[in-house]
Amino acid sequence: MLPERIACQELGQLTDARLFRELAYVDGKWRAGSSGRTRDVFDPANGHLLALVAELDAGEAVDAIDAAQRAFAAWRARLPQERSRLLRAWHEAVVAARQDLATLMTLEQGKPISEALGEIDYAASFIEWYAEEAKRINVESVTGHLPAADLTVRREPAGVAALVTPWNFPSAMVTRKAAAALAAGCTVVLHPSMETPLSALALAELADRVGLPAGVFNVVPGQGAKVVGAFCRDPRVRVLSFTGSTEVGRLLATQCADTVKSLVLELGGHAPFIVFADGDLERAVDSAVSAKFATSGQDCLAANRFFVQREVYDAFAAAFARRVKALEVGSGFTPGVEIGPLINEKAVAKCEAHVADALALGAKLLAGGRRARQGPLFYEPTLLADVPPQAAILREETFGPVAALTAFDEEAEVVARANDTDYGLIAYLHSRDYGRISRITKALDFGMVAVNRTKVTGAPVPFGGTKQSGLGREGARHGLEAFTELKYLCLDAA
Repeated sequence: MLPERIACQELGQLTDARLFRELAYVDGKWRAGSSGRTRDVFDPANGHLLALVAELDAGEAVDAIDAAQRAFAAWRARLPQERSRLLRAWHEAVVAARQDLATLMTLEQGKPISEALGEIDYAASFIEWYAEEAKRINVESVTGHLPAADLTVRREPAGVAALVTPWNFPSAMVTRKAAAALAAGCTVVLHPSMETPLSALALAELADRVGLPAGVFNVVPGQGAKVVGAFCRDPRVRVLSFTGSTEVGRLLATQCADTVKSLVLELGGHAPFIVFADGDLERAVDSAVSAKFATSGQDCLAANRFFVQREVYDAFAAAFARRVKALEVGSGFTPGVEIGPLINEKAVAKCEAHVADALALGAKLLAGGRRARQGPLFYEPTLLADVPPQAAILREETFGPVAALTAFDEEAEVVARANDTDYGLIAYLHSRDYGRISRITKALDFGMVAVNRTKVTGAPVPFGGTKQSGLGREGARHGLEAFTELKYLCLDAA
């Protein structure tokens, strides 16, 4: 039964009410925190209370590490095929619960239900991918250089893996990390964002149903400083994987230094979107809308700086403005809505500050530029033109539905401006000149480059960036290898 205090029609329409969980999941059991403290979870579209989720403290985070450590020996000893079968069962359970999982996500995160359904598909794809990769982890050969010696290298699970996931993709970031760690033979302690913990807890419910052993997958809600701090301090945690801001990533790297953990950090982005005059203008505008306004701009892959060659600048700006003005704003459950609420007041205030700063410096407002009428956490899709280089929006990631447009003339100029950032996650490029595409993609200092399209991610590809956008890669085989250690064997064959 759902709690009576939760007056939410959509939550009441869940096909499977057991997917709604407010307790932590530790050692195969659902538990409250010993203090009895809870965290309110709200629907950002209307401010309604959704849940009171248990807040565990640092000692209880250590309990979860204890459980994961106890489970580790048996989990790593299982045949890869057995781990694969359990992951496959988890994948099938997620697919079967697709609608309910998407509903929970839209309620706690605010994204349109169509985007939430797409994220559940994306989340499931990582479990499916790593179910297969689990069977292909070894063995790696070595060219012999010693007489009468047999040399091999193999990958072994690193140990307990701590995962810290963000609020903007509350299901996919769980499975991208957890499925890789579990496939490698690691056990997991997971701290989801307390803005959006319901998605992670629902995934834990499904993992429990398909028979994932107790202690192998633990979800520990609570105050980040306490729970994640315990993860960082504990020497039994051998890998920490975090998705979030660069500022917090730096802090976690420092906290993990004493125990010399392996780190996978997927941090901030400040993506340039470059349009050359020889590009397909209509395609570039379509791509610009997708690259900027998916997830209401709350995405590390979101294009933040739009550089358009001067010959087509006015035409691009006019076409882009028409599209931005046509975007539908509202509750994620309303058909046709493309822009949902932002996650909290701080996010809205940052949009306001970036727009005000740019306008004060001489930028032109082509669309939007204020809070939307739908509610306090809604901000109108906004387009700024002629944004000067010193504007804050060209120096900082906005993480909201605000696009900043500026003109350029030459290749070398735009490459220098695009690279002039501490971040290096993704860049977008539109051109039909193959030689130019080759030159520019080599010169851009980013871990990923999308050419004449927006969507580039997926389970088979290594996701990650350069500079202060992070360390390591997620997805692909590289994402599994991040949770392993290499062991070299040299056997006397004489």
